[in-house]
Amino acid sequence: MADPYRYFRIEAGEILGQLQKGLLELERGAPSAQATVAALLRQAHTLKGAARVVKQLAIADLAHAIEDIFVPIRDAGGQIEASAVSRALVHLDAMRAALGALDAPVAPTGPEKKPEKHAHPKSEELWTAKPNAQDLDLLMDGLGEVSGQLGVIRRARRLLERAKSAADLLVGRVALRRERADHGESANLRALAEELQTTLENAERVLVSGTEQASRELGQARDAAERLRLVPVESIWDSLERTARDAAVSLEKNVRFVAQGGEVRLDADVLGLCQRALIQAVRNAVAHGIEQPRARAALGKPPNGTVTVSVRLHDREAVFSCQDDGHGLDLEAVRRSAEQHGLSAAEARRMSADEIVELLLRGGISTAHAVTSVSGRGIGLDLVRETAERLGGKVRLESAVGRGTTLSLAVPASLSALSALLVEVSGQIVALPQSSIEGTARKRADEISHSADGETIAVAGKLIPFVPLARLLGSSEIDDERKQNRSAIFVSAEARTVALEVDRLLGVEIIVARELPELSLLSAMVSGASLDADGNPRLVLSPVGVVRAASGLTAAPRLPASRVAPILVIDDSLTTRMLEQSILESAGYEVELATSGEEGLDKAKRRKYALFLVDVEMPGIDGFTFIERVRQDPALRDTPAILVTSRASAADRERGRAVGAVAHIEKKEFNQSDLLSRIKKLVS
Repeated sequence: MADPYRYFRIEAGEILGQLQKGLLELERGAPSAQATVAALLRQAHTLKGAARVVKQLAIADLAHAIEDIFVPIRDAGGQIEASAVSRALVHLDAMRAALGALDAPVAPTGPEKKPEKHAHPKSEELWTAKPNAQDLDLLMDGLGEVSGQLGVIRRARRLLERAKSAADLLVGRVALRRERADHGESANLRALAEELQTTLENAERVLVSGTEQASRELGQARDAAERLRLVPVESIWDSLERTARDAAVSLEKNVRFVAQGGEVRLDADVLGLCQRALIQAVRNAVAHGIEQPRARAALGKPPNGTVTVSVRLHDREAVFSCQDDGHGLDLEAVRRSAEQHGLSAAEARRMSADEIVELLLRGGISTAHAVTSVSGRGIGLDLVRETAERLGGKVRLESAVGRGTTLSLAVPASLSALSALLVEVSGQIVALPQSSIEGTARKRADEISHSADGETIAVAGKLIPFVPLARLLGSSEIDDERKQNRSAIFVSAEARTVALEVDRLLGVEIIVARELPELSLLSAMVSGASLDADGNPRLVLSPVGVVRAASGLTAAPRLPASRVAPILVIDDSLTTRMLEQSILESAGYEVELATSGEEGLDKAKRRKYALFLVDVEMPGIDGFTFIERVRQDPALRDTPAILVTSRASAADRERGRAVGAVAHIEKKEFNQSDLLSRIKKLVS
């Protein structure tokens, strides 16, 4: 038999531990007593709501009693008496006892008894589906690096193909020599050549099969590992709908719950915190926003009020909104409540609408006429604000009299899954969120208008800017020839639409987008990155950034093809390679990559490079040794090399100078402008 309280036990146990810690801190004389009291109220409020969901009213009433103890203390801002802490600890012990007394399921004892299945709200799964984020990050990074090493194997395969060609040539030459003179030595050479040829054919067959299989399996494993951390937002809809329903029943209101955007997938820990904040937002919407049925009828509104919760991905953020169609914020009621909490009447009258909203978001202010199990404490919005601050996000509250209130919670989406359109431009594959794509088209040359402000396309009677995406990405290899037919994708953001020229449309995929670290300093057009099946990074573009860049682009001469030799980036870190490549390509340089010193030397001997950008710590040949060997090669010794590394001690810098590095850049002090300035001087 399933345990109906298994998730509640975990959440309640965590909260009880936090409550006890806070109470003991108060008893010891915590230096920030008011902050501790505020935290205790938030924890008790959360536990009360969770207990009511699973019908544990005794625990909910005890949590409510703790609120009764500390709300007057918070409002008065006075000294905390020991008796208050003692009473709260008694309630805490009673809750712990009640939690321990919850019946556990009894396992079936006979083969004829089948496990009973219970349908629990999906939202409960969220509280236990919390994988170890650090372990998953290590796993995903490891899989990414292995994907990069598969690229090395593929290069080895190409070398093997060259060796096989050489063996074929050797067999042919030995056969020719045998025709001219049948010597025993020629026969032996022929036998050895044929053996070499057979061995290489077998090795090539095994390597090709193994590489392709490993690539497929690795791609599937990496996708699965990335998705382990992602939870569909729709998994919290049930808990929010239940919250709206229970609050409406308690207050004798009629409420309809609407959810939108549930297909968005987010990091489980982030979604868990947002869920708790949204529960408070929904309760506030029902308690403070939706009118009583008679009042709605008098206003000509439908008898059922509507609370809509939605989520969307906007560049690097997940934006949650909780909107009701109620009467809107009662600013005068907030002013009166603020006066009751110590604000002078003159100050309250001088406050603007925005200042009143900001005051409301700070917590401690409530417009409810009485304290109920749903509202009246002035704690709910404080919980929402705390969640935003904890996640590095922001809260926004908007209201229109008679039409309702919208509370928005925007938090960074460090990891998210989205449907994206993949396109190829100048040999690079990039992704754009499908939600921003209005359509695609093939345009003839005579359908594109030219003016001093650039090219445009007529769509539904309106002229839309038509801009090569390659130009926005800073490509130095834009084709000057006008093609008869050109592919365009229409991207919309901020009520504007632009047409982007691309080379090819590759189709729609569900991708896992990662937030790029601050080190990247990339263009505002880039919102993140994903990995393809081979572990190669692909940029995920920001619709807002792309539209802004395209709209602001005036007619400008196309960039000439770069006359500078490419730059070779050598680093065993996938992230570092990706970031350095993006920075350099955005500046107009051609870039090639190597994952080891050995691979770098092999590439350097086969092509002319303008510069080497080298890490120090790599498996096999390290950066110091790479530069030493380059300096010993007459064909390479004049190519400058820059060390970009986390090793920056005096001894490391001295060794870098000794082997011939022209610069030594520490990764933690990385500056994009400084790097590009150094490179420009070295390659000009």
